[in-house]
Amino acid sequence: MQTPYWLDDIEAARRAVVATDPRLARPHAQTPAFEWRRRVGGFEGLFHMIVDQQVSLASAAAIWARVETGLGGEMTPDRVLATDIETLRSFGLSIQKATYGHEIARAHVEGRIDFDHLESLSDGEAVARLTAIRGVGKWTAETFLMFCEGRRDVFPAGDVALQEAIRWADGADLRPREKEVHARAEIWRPHRSVAAHLLWGWYGAVRRGEVAPEPAAA
Repeated sequence: MQTPYWLDDIEAARRAVVATDPRLARPHAQTPAFEWRRRVGGFEGLFHMIVDQQVSLASAAAIWARVETGLGGEMTPDRVLATDIETLRSFGLSIQKATYGHEIARAHVEGRIDFDHLESLSDGEAVARLTAIRGVGKWTAETFLMFCEGRRDVFPAGDVALQEAIRWADGADLRPREKEVHARAEIWRPHRSVAAHLLWGWYGAVRRGEVAPEPAAA
């Protein structure tokens, strides 16, 4: 597994991407220093990401706490598979998320993916293995590799917030499509994960009204 950046590493990576792409100078100048958003990895991390999706932060935290309690703190593929769908639903999961939990656990138990040795796969191979599991889309796979596995050069090009931040940075009229964003992000290798963190931070600051996406008029 790749080790996540420390604060000094993040700052150096930010300077590196700005040096190769001056259009990120404004986002860099307007975004305070940030830490790596590291989460628990492996099976537990992916299941947790699925549970968190499409609900508020508070609701996600409450539901996950109930799942942990209901499973007796044993967050393993075998334990989840041994818990029927209706029981998982009683913890607050939708039938879809409970089913996806089983699908992820089954993929590990059947050897279609090995969460204990995921670091042996390249980013592309890991995304392919993850998205082959029912319920795991490309965005989920890519953000899982960033936040749960600490991978340094992943960029979820389908993320709408990143697309919008790139539009602002480039001064474009239209939001770029996923394929265009994927190509656009190539210049930020091997620090695409830090570039994504930077653009997310900038996007949030703009949405909160803390900074303006356009440069001030002369």
